[in-house]
Amino acid sequence: MAGNNEQNSRVARRKSQPQPPKKHWFRRIFLSLVGLFVVGVLAGLCLFFYYAQTSPTITESDLKGTSAVKIYGKDDNYITNLGTSNLQYVKSSNIPTTLKNAVVSIEDRRFYKHHGVDYYRILGAAVGNLKGSSLGMQGGSTLTMQLVKLAVFSTDTSDRNLKVKAQEAWLALNLEKHYSKSQILEFYINKVYMGNGIYGMGTAAKYYYNKSLKDLSLSQLALLAGMPQSPTYYDPTTYPSYATSRRNLVLEAMYDNKVITKSQETAAKKVSVKTGLSSAGRSGLTTHSKTNKILDAYLNQVRQDLLKKGYKLTDGEKVYTNLDMDAQKRLYEIANTSKYVTYPNNGKQTFQLGVSVVDSYTGKISAMIGGRKIGNVVYGTNRAVQTDRSNASTMKPILDYGPAIEYLNWPTYKSLSDTKYKYPGTNISVHDFDNNYLGNMTMREALVQSRNIPAVRTLQAVGKTRAQTFAKGIGINLKTVNYANAIGAGVSTLQVAGAYAAFADGGVYHKPYYIRKVTTADGKTTSYTSNGKRAMKKSTAYMITDMLKGVINSSTGTATTAKISGVYQAGKTGTDDYDSKYKNSVPSNAVVDSWMAGYTKNYSVAVWTGYDKATEAGGYLDSSNEKISQQIYRAMMSYLQQYSPNSDWTKPSTVGTTKRNGIEELYVVGHLFSSSEASSGTSSSASSSSSVTSSSATSASSSSSSESSESSSSEESSSSSSASSSSAESSSSEESSESSSTEASSSSAASSEATTETPTTDTNTEGQ
Repeated sequence: MAGNNEQNSRVARRKSQPQPPKKHWFRRIFLSLVGLFVVGVLAGLCLFFYYAQTSPTITESDLKGTSAVKIYGKDDNYITNLGTSNLQYVKSSNIPTTLKNAVVSIEDRRFYKHHGVDYYRILGAAVGNLKGSSLGMQGGSTLTMQLVKLAVFSTDTSDRNLKVKAQEAWLALNLEKHYSKSQILEFYINKVYMGNGIYGMGTAAKYYYNKSLKDLSLSQLALLAGMPQSPTYYDPTTYPSYATSRRNLVLEAMYDNKVITKSQETAAKKVSVKTGLSSAGRSGLTTHSKTNKILDAYLNQVRQDLLKKGYKLTDGEKVYTNLDMDAQKRLYEIANTSKYVTYPNNGKQTFQLGVSVVDSYTGKISAMIGGRKIGNVVYGTNRAVQTDRSNASTMKPILDYGPAIEYLNWPTYKSLSDTKYKYPGTNISVHDFDNNYLGNMTMREALVQSRNIPAVRTLQAVGKTRAQTFAKGIGINLKTVNYANAIGAGVSTLQVAGAYAAFADGGVYHKPYYIRKVTTADGKTTSYTSNGKRAMKKSTAYMITDMLKGVINSSTGTATTAKISGVYQAGKTGTDDYDSKYKNSVPSNAVVDSWMAGYTKNYSVAVWTGYDKATEAGGYLDSSNEKISQQIYRAMMSYLQQYSPNSDWTKPSTVGTTKRNGIEELYVVGHLFSSSEASSGTSSSASSSSSVTSSSATSASSSSSSESSESSSSEESSSSSSASSSSAESSSSEESSESSSTEASSSSAASSEATTETPTTDTNTEGQ
């Protein structure tokens, strides 16, 4: 008992002694977070002021000026200015209050309340981004910050880093100390880009409506206020639906900001965005000199390229291009005079063209023209880069025979069958212009005579996946490939010229490019180039070139009109037929498009000819004018070759020669096909075709140099524009009512790909 009492006594004494306080973990965590926040804020402020110290200077001329961009040619010779020279600067007193209200409502509703940086806006934008929507706000940038960006910083997304944002904010704070809100709004309204080489809303009012700002309606002013966010897509002349949506958004913002009434908003929304548009303003504003008229297509692409690269085109950049001005002048003369080519005049539509000239060795775009008789239109339709018309048989070396040599090691004497045949997996027959079948023929004969059935059989043998990879390696980036693409797909003359240049340069592909270097006002120079990538074996390029010589030189070739005496060149024609639903409305020999693409060791030239509205009256080509594409090519290539060395291609050591039926044929060394191998996989149910005496038989001796790099890697190169399937106009004479019986497939190598599909690109009328 005594022991228990003593123990109880000790416990009682411990309880009576003062106990240490309980640990408040929540408070400690909270204080730690507060501390970290404070440290973070202090660190952020230190970083902000560090960046602010290195901010560029900004002057009033920076805020007001839009110095002309100077364009130089391939020899660094000055050529012209880019854009308009008639800037319509509007003082604040002459800017309608309605426009000011519209700009503030859509861009910076708290403009008159902040001092250059809107902390509420930044917080709101951050929260909006976390929720997946910024609620219509243009990020956290105020109008003042946007003006600073336009004046001294790059608009390239890659340059929008923390340092630049901090400097923008610092300069915006300082700007508001030296200029009033009215002046800042004036600078902004006069400096923003409004599309089509136009800067400032006053200039845009003149350009789009041929009026002053003060004479525009609420609907028109709201449209102008909303255009700077995306001036290309909000252009009411080209994208009226997008322009309407943007204008309506501005009107809603103005109503929400209580600067217009509901009835005004409703009435303005009912007005068409096309109301009041004036072509007189566009032609009257722009000083479209003879030089700029000659260069219109090229300048348009240079301008777009500069904008993609992040240049503002307002600070007097010096742009050094690959343009050969003398070649460009000759190309313009060929297209717009009768000195070199006689063009048809049917009184209904203008015969049109698109031409691209590319340096075979470098990918430099030397010249380009986007149309004939364009008048005083600035940055008009550039048919040289459009991808909505089928390139017809100019696709055959790219998607069919090039891959067949590359992956299957086919010799030029590989036997192919031109007999009844249907697209694999379908009941749709493949036809040629003559609706005849020539039986068995060599690959060389099939390409020279541009027969369709052997081409489709070849694509089937290669396989769509490998063919797509090969084409992509030389700049023809087809999203999908179907068997009808063997004889054409929607690609541009620039893409075709670039692809053919790879054959000319022994299998090395250079993505075509316009700009060599750009020097900005601060003296910074950025250089650009196109690094060559091996896209095919040397043997593939040489064998394709050798066969394509016959297209021009052989008596049975389809491009004999393009022949230039004594010049070593290779090329391919292409013509595209009408869809069956238009057959009764056009002559039997009518075609939609006519192409000529060819090259020397120096230049690659691709030509498209046709009419813009092929399904309307006077929109077809026929036997009287379908060879004009060849005449254009011949005139241009003749000029180019006057100032270039004329040399033949040297046969690589990996290409062998053999006599077959009296013709010197080519094969990949190590893959000499026997007669049975050469004819395997083809139909034998036809008489042999007449032999083709090709003058393209090689005359060069074997090179002693070893072909050190024969890998067939198909490096990727992005196109200037994605290729799509042929338009509905570029249709064929395919007949689905044929008997369901089909002849033997050209090869079982791609039998797994012969799935059911309906071709979306149609047969052409090559060989006429």
